[in-house]
Order: sequence, then structure tokens, then C-alpha cells
Amino acid sequence: MIDLSAAPAAQPWLTPAEYWQGLTDATSRLDPPYGVIHLGALAHNTHDMLRRAGGKPIRVASKSVRVREVLDAVLALPGYEGVLAYTLSEALWLATDAGPDRTGIRDVVVGYPTAERAAIARLARDPELAARVTLMVDSVAQLDLVDAVVAPAEREPIRIALELDASWDGPAGHIGVWRSPVHTPAAARALAAHVARRPGFALVGMMSYEAQIAGQADDPAGRPAFAQTVRWMQRRSKAELLERRALAVAAVRELAELEFVNGGGTGSLEFTSEDPSCTEIAAGSGLFGGHLFDNYRGFAPAPATAFALSVVRRPKRATATVLGGGWIASGPPGADRMPRPVWPEGLEFAPREMAGEVQTPLSGAAAEALRVGDRVWLRHTKSGELSEHLNEFALVGEQGVVGTTPTYRGEGKAFL
Repeated sequence: MIDLSAAPAAQPWLTPAEYWQGLTDATSRLDPPYGVIHLGALAHNTHDMLRRAGGKPIRVASKSVRVREVLDAVLALPGYEGVLAYTLSEALWLATDAGPDRTGIRDVVVGYPTAERAAIARLARDPELAARVTLMVDSVAQLDLVDAVVAPAEREPIRIALELDASWDGPAGHIGVWRSPVHTPAAARALAAHVARRPGFALVGMMSYEAQIAGQADDPAGRPAFAQTVRWMQRRSKAELLERRALAVAAVRELAELEFVNGGGTGSLEFTSEDPSCTEIAAGSGLFGGHLFDNYRGFAPAPATAFALSVVRRPKRATATVLGGGWIASGPPGADRMPRPVWPEGLEFAPREMAGEVQTPLSGAAAEALRVGDRVWLRHTKSGELSEHLNEFALVGEQGVVGTTPTYRGEGKAFL
């Protein structure tokens, strides 16, 4: 079992040579490719996120973890409550009791609308699952789909949350992500009224994800002018969202007794914790600490996870080629979505190949000392892409590798 009950006193990741060499020594008997979870770094991130949340509960975003044992360990801590899942099939799996060794999670919100008909049918006909899982909607059509799968008279009441669009319509137009079409308080109230009067549904929550704040780095390396623009945008977006979200939540609360109002992300824990309209915060990527967060001013997660690849070729003196490497994060294609070689220091991708699916050439002074069979450590950008490439993580504690834990993939689950 992973125990995250206490934050560690030592922080070896602050000394890169000590940290990465320690991981190399601890995993010397493993054959790459493999991933590690440094338990001390994970515990540090887990407790630091609680500190940043300022007492407001954190709902764990599972798409950024995809490791069941880590989810269970985090949820065992006071301050973490429930899961924000990414598909309904995943939510049902997480919520299902599987014997004494794995009790189903009792509060799972699906963060995105679903069209999984078989999963809807299973949810609708299982009282236990229907009490534990909440569906996300932003249109009447999504309710119609549920009714088409199982009629209201033939099913359990389906728990529903409304998603409010948290993007900012600034001077340059839409800034944020294209999620819900429900942008105004009036639109939120209209959809809530429709849910309230339809049989077979129970409106229990709201959600809004401010991606332009949580997911946009405010201190990108080497781009000072762009950083100032981002900060300007975020200040104005925060002010607008605080007012609009409060009005939307108040409008919906006139029609339903909401159990939760979810907002935020790892990058906006402080902002969302101070928003009185939100009762909880969604966050997950900060647990593993991908290099995306190296470019934020307000916090610096420890690199709790990383992966090692083997050098298999030496095409020239200053180039070492590792097997694999193209573990790319979602989002606009670019250098910030690729894994980052971190040890040995000083390695760079070949501009015309970058991180490849099967091989990745790495150049630089450090490459000259690498030999066939040596390991290179890389950090992922976000978190989900790392777990999707691994069957398991090696767990590294103070005494070296202390065990392994399977990813979703290692448990035979590929939800999306």
C-alpha cells in the first residue's frame, strides 16, 4: 500500500544530481523502458496541493493519474474528496466494489458528457452505481440520449451536474477551451430548469474549468513579453469569472440544492480556493509533477514520476539514440508537449526528429559520454500520457525500489 500520510522532511529532487543518480542506482536491475514513482516526491506534492487549496476539498482528476493505487492513497487523506473521471466506463469501474481489497469509490463525477450507451444502461439499472456516479451535461441533447437508452420509468434516478463555460470572451475573442456552450447565468438557469422538470434526473452539481488560468503557464521560459500578456489576461479573466460564476451558481441554486460546485485545476488552486461560489477544486496533474508546471510562478511540484530509456545507438560522437521516447502530451503540437530529457543534463532532441515513437536521437556534450546500455531519464509534460505507455510503475522509497503498482493499462483498462 502507498502511504502518503506525512510529507517528507528531505527533498532530494532539489539537488538534481543526487535525485536522478539516486533513481538510477535504485532501479539499476530494471530494463528500460520503465517508469518510477518517487514516494517522497509524491507525498510532498500531495500535501503541498492541500496547502495551496487552503482548506477547500480537492476532487482528484483521474485522467492525470490513471493509477488506481495512487487514487486510493490520495483519497485516504483528509482534504481529498471524490474523483473527477474522464469517461463513464472509467467511472463505473472506479465506483464498483471488487471485494475486500478494493472498495469502490463512492463519489465519482464524470467530467465530460458521455455517449457510451452500454455504460449508461449499466448505470441506470444499478442502484449502487447510480448513487455514486454523476454525469456531466451541457445540453438537452445529452439528457435525450440517456432517455433513449433507458426510459425514466425503467431506471434509477441519474445524478446530473451542469458544466458552465469558464472561458473568457476578451478583447481578442474567445480565450480558454471549447467545452460547454453554457456561458451566461441565464443559460445555466435555463438548462437547470429543464433538468429539474424532467423525470429520471436529479440535478446535484455544477462544474467550470478555467483552463486559461489553471492550464496556462504564466512564466514561460525565455518569453518575458508573452508572460506579461498571459498575466494581464489572467488578471482580467479571474475578475470576470468570479462575478459570472457567482451569478450562475446563484441562479441554479434557486432551482436545485447543489451538493457541489467544482472549479479550477492544479494551476489555479489558490484562485479557486478563494472563490466563494466553488465548494471544491479539481486537480490531478500536480500529484505527478510534469514539466508543464516548471513554467508557473506560484508553485513548483516535485518531479514525482519519470521514465527511463536505454541508449541503443551511437550514430556519431555527440549523439546517443535511445529506444522509444515519443510519449507526447495532448494539446497544440509543440516542444512544450514533448517529454523532456533531464538526466544526464545537457541533452537535446534532434530538430528534425524530436521524440520518436521507436527511437529518439539526443545530442549535446552529455551525449558524448553515453554508451550503449546507459539510461536516460525523461519527464513527461502532463501526466496521463505517461501512464498510458506503462503497465506499471516502480515505487521508489528511501531504501530503493519497494514495490510496483499497475497503471490502468496494466490492469487491462484503456478507457480513452
